[in-house]
Amino acid sequence: MPIKRIIAGLSEFHDNYFVAHRELFEQLSHGQSPGVMFITCSDSRIDPCLITQTQPGELFVVRNVGNIIPAYGSMMNSESAAIEYAIQALDIKDIIVCGHSHCGAMKGLLQIGSLSQQMPLVYDWLKHYAEPTRRLVMDNYQNCSGEQLLKIAIQQNVITQLKNLETYPAIRSRIHGGDLTIHAWIYEIETGEVFIYEPNSQEFKLIEQNTANINDTLVGLHVD
Repeated sequence: MPIKRIIAGLSEFHDNYFVAHRELFEQLSHGQSPGVMFITCSDSRIDPCLITQTQPGELFVVRNVGNIIPAYGSMMNSESAAIEYAIQALDIKDIIVCGHSHCGAMKGLLQIGSLSQQMPLVYDWLKHYAEPTRRLVMDNYQNCSGEQLLKIAIQQNVITQLKNLETYPAIRSRIHGGDLTIHAWIYEIETGEVFIYEPNSQEFKLIEQNTANINDTLVGLHVD
């Protein structure tokens, strides 16, 4: 998409969407109070507000390569700062970690040696923060390959990030007190469907199947 199309979009936004929602933006100018933190990949094919059909101000979004959350106590990083702000300043009640199909970061993780020369910064990021996912997949799914192995890596990576979230004292405390719920999602680009992790069955299931009982199955979610 040429930059001219992006610039034209600015005018389209201001003259149409902004004008139609002027009151909303006036309210947002006084502060934010999102109820949900949405952690996902930097991949251009993922749009959190589009797939959830949410308005500006409803999601507190963190994006990076591979939707990765470093464990508490890791080197200083923006993800940890965002989590602290979401919990302490915004009083977030739900955190969603959303992976997606055909994830380039997970493809790179499964062939990480080839990244060291071509993309050394991506290599360092994945090697430092996604090694637990890579080791788990390589040690336990040796009979899998290709798209099947990639799907497993995508799923296990999201589950690992939930475990990393629980290393944050404030998050663990709020989960224990029933004040915070964490969720693992997988967005499937080719179908537009979202799958949610159920810890009881240890499976990802189509989220529409869980709408009726989602609060009952996920409140205080703790991933063992």
